[in-house]
Amino acid sequence: MTPPAIRVALLGHGVVGTAVARLLASQGPDLAARIGRPVELVGVAVRRLDRHPGIAPELLTTDSATLVTREDVDIVIEVIGGIEPASGLIRSAVKAGKSVVSANKVLLADEGAALHALAAESGVDLYYEASVAGAIPLLRPLRESLAGDQIFRVMGIVNGTTNYILSRMDATGASFAEALDEASDRGYAEADPSADVDGFDAAAKAAILAGLAFHTPVSTQDVHREGISEVSAADIRAAKEMGSTVKLLAICERVVGPEGESVAVRVHPAMIPRTHPLAGVGDAFNAVFVEAAAAGELMFYGRGAGGEPTASAILGDLVAVARNRLAGAAGPGASAYAALPIRPMALTPTRYHISLDVADRAGVLAAVANEFASHDVSISTVRQDGRGDEATLVIVTHTATDSALAATVDGLRSLDIVRNVTSVMRVEGF
Repeated sequence: MTPPAIRVALLGHGVVGTAVARLLASQGPDLAARIGRPVELVGVAVRRLDRHPGIAPELLTTDSATLVTREDVDIVIEVIGGIEPASGLIRSAVKAGKSVVSANKVLLADEGAALHALAAESGVDLYYEASVAGAIPLLRPLRESLAGDQIFRVMGIVNGTTNYILSRMDATGASFAEALDEASDRGYAEADPSADVDGFDAAAKAAILAGLAFHTPVSTQDVHREGISEVSAADIRAAKEMGSTVKLLAICERVVGPEGESVAVRVHPAMIPRTHPLAGVGDAFNAVFVEAAAAGELMFYGRGAGGEPTASAILGDLVAVARNRLAGAAGPGASAYAALPIRPMALTPTRYHISLDVADRAGVLAAVANEFASHDVSISTVRQDGRGDEATLVIVTHTATDSALAATVDGLRSLDIVRNVTSVMRVEGF
């Protein structure tokens, strides 16, 4: 006799939802073999019933609130995105005893702690591997495989649109606007690209990564965020001159200071040396570099977006959640025992690359060096290019707090020997 199926409700049938439904159908026998039960799609919630020819009409419904609480549903897959109605639907599903698989980075970043607490109270799973870096297995290794280790740093490229833009600027010398147009033409950028180019997408993912890595509740409000719209072709050339490239990085790190441990989470463009593993990550790919005490350095690389890659991660979660459900127990949830304080960006240690348009006369270097010293910022390297009206100084600092570095830049702008501060960018990975 065929065992009863694991019954799945799908919320959303856009690009990702369509891929999920297709994989559920095409990989049905394999999924049944891996889980030990067949998987049956019993309902798909959509906004309009007349735009989904790939789904049997009897499965479609606009009543998502009823679907997530139906008795014939075991697991809910949410690929709607955004805060509402996704938050309310997930809460209703969890309270009704349904495990949930989600790809919703914005919701998990802002309400993850509360949703995890509700799932634990209800004895069900909340899995969301697809919320960060698409098909790349990343969240489960942080949560489970590295659970016995101490993670110091997570640094990565987690937004494919911005990585494509910066990669094209590096390869062709194009401006930001030109590279953005190319990304739009190739389907990598949305009609409104602000979530990507202004760093909002990466900030949500950084919050999720930091929470898992450091066992500390982190929300998007805790993440310092800068986008790439101000990155110029001159910045890209300056990076090349020092053997570097520019990437939008999500950086989560455990910082140890006189006041104890804290967590710093930031998203911003940075120069990294071309010898760093992340420097070779091109096109719209994602990669995350993890540094741990015992495991050492690890890197996770692959496609970070798209229907099929995201659906792959969702089905991986579905298999894990279904197995847990058949075993009568929930899998590991969020761990927030450390509850480390969030370090403000002003107190976060970093390094700067600064280009100055300066007067070519005696005493310039001494005056510039004195400005750095007055803010207790040490210079790592300095190089002068050109002479006369074309004279520029290129300076890379040692590590200092971001507030001290920012104050140094403000001080440099006030010097009469500095005609212009032409470029300021953080450097990482040296």
